[in-house]
Formats: sequence, C-alpha cells, structure tokens
Amino acid sequence: MPLDLPKPTEFAVPAFVFFVLVEMIYGWKTGRAKFEGKDSLTSLFMGLGSTVSGAITASLTFVVAYWVWENFRIFDMGASWPVFALALVLDDLAYYWIHRFGHRSRWMWAAHVIHHSSQHYNLTTALRQTWTSQLTPSFLFKWPIFILGIEPAIVFFCAGLNLIYQFWFHTEAIDKMPRWFEAVFNTPSHHRVHHANNPKYLDSNYAGIFIIWDRLFGTFVPEDKNEPCRYGLVRDLGTFNPLRVAFHEWWGIVTDVWHAKGFRNKLMFLIAPPGWTPDGSRKTSDMIKAEWRERQEKAGHEGAASVASPEKAA
Repeated sequence: MPLDLPKPTEFAVPAFVFFVLVEMIYGWKTGRAKFEGKDSLTSLFMGLGSTVSGAITASLTFVVAYWVWENFRIFDMGASWPVFALALVLDDLAYYWIHRFGHRSRWMWAAHVIHHSSQHYNLTTALRQTWTSQLTPSFLFKWPIFILGIEPAIVFFCAGLNLIYQFWFHTEAIDKMPRWFEAVFNTPSHHRVHHANNPKYLDSNYAGIFIIWDRLFGTFVPEDKNEPCRYGLVRDLGTFNPLRVAFHEWWGIVTDVWHAKGFRNKLMFLIAPPGWTPDGSRKTSDMIKAEWRERQEKAGHEGAASVASPEKAA
C-alpha cells in the first residue's frame, strides 16, 4: 500500500498569493520590485495551466514510479526521518540535472523555456511553469532514487517541498542573505543570475535548494553588482499570448525537424542545445558566451595598450 502523504504545494497556494500581494505593495512603495500587469497575468495563467496538466498526468506518473520501485529497487529503505532527509537531498540533485539538461537540450528546453519567458523577475515569475514537462524524459532522472529503494511517495513529497522553497527567491526585493546561507543554499541573488540573459550569466546556477551542486559541478556564477541582470530570453517572444508562450518552442522544433536534411540533423534539432543549426546561422548560449569573452579580452588588451602608450591613446 503506497504511503498517503499530503501534497505540500496545495497547502502553500494561499501563502503564494499572500506574498505576491506583499511584494506588489512593497515594490509600489520602494521601487525594489517591478511588475507589469499583462506579464503577471500571463505568469499566473501559466501556473494554472501547469497545475491542470500535472493533474491530468499524475496518475500515470505515480503508477510508473511505483512499478520501477517495486520491480527494481535494491533496498526497501522505509519511511523514517533520515530517509526523508536523504530523499530531499537526492531529489534536489536530480532536479539540478533535470534543470541543467533543460537548458542544454532543446527537447527539454521546449518545456522549460516557459519559465524564462518573462522580462520581469518577481514572485509571479515563480508561478510561470511549464504545461509540457510530461513530453520530455525528465522523469527518468528520478528513477535512480526509486531503484535505490526510496518509496516514490516520499520523493514526490520532497519534490513538493523543493518547489515551495523555490518560490521565495524569485524576487529583486531581497539583496543578499548571510554569507553562510549564500554558500550552501539557493538564494534570490543566485537565482537572479540564472534568469538573466546577460552573456556572462547564461547557463549557470541550476540549483533548486542547494547551490552546492553548482559549486561542485562548475556551473556557479556569482551576481556581479557591476553587471545588472537583464531578464527574459535571448530573443524575447514579444507576446503575452499563453498558447504561444506554452508551445512556441515545440512548434519551432517541429518546423526545424520537418525541413532538416538527413536523420542526423533532424535528431540534433531535438537533442542539441537551443540555437543549434547545421550551418551555425543561429547562436547557442556557448557561441554567445564565446563572443562575449572575445569582446572582453579585446577590450582588456586595448585598455592595456592605452595605459602603456598614453600619447598614442591621446
């Protein structure tokens, strides 16, 4: 008999609404949080759609997870508090890799791009969630936890706690947390970097709860006060239409695969990083960052030359 555990996110919804209102009032009085009416409504609508799509597929996800656990588990770890703690950590590690592949594989980016489509960064952005994660292989990343022997209900419960934690750091109203906290946990400062489209910040800070994963796997980038974060996609949608927000990248994949020549190119349009093309006519995040580094190096060399040759510079 599966464990009957509550769904943490259902209890958190009233708190989400309350803190969105608090942030709006605080932003209106201080200017430290920015909102745009249509953008915020789109985010809220995307959150509602995500809840509906998740509910539709929840039973299938539940059944498959228990099938894996019942047939392939190495241990039966039970339901003690240490197991819940271990599940929280392992689920967050799985989330890190889901999130990282969500930026590095166009198939998974097609679902995740929704969350990055706002040009604003506030608590409503946290609610701008995908409708289509069920169409990606993201569920496979949690199978090792089930195979280890942690019951799926515990993992799903911890995943709900993870989502609740991630709500609070989608804000510009909070600057920095204490240094020890910034070293271990994900914070508004760390996650602002993740949402920024500045070349310096692309593809970084994938953590859910523990920023230690980014530090461990080389994807951590600190927020630089000299480089203010700009939010949104590298190429913004220019629309608040929820259907376009939800499905534009899927349509782009279908179009590219349809017109691509050869099986390899068709496959690469699905699994390669967003922006990949056979002829390099579009730019991936790696290409954007490489061009930015070249500009930085060139500017550094020119600055050094000016210092060395003041008469020539004059």
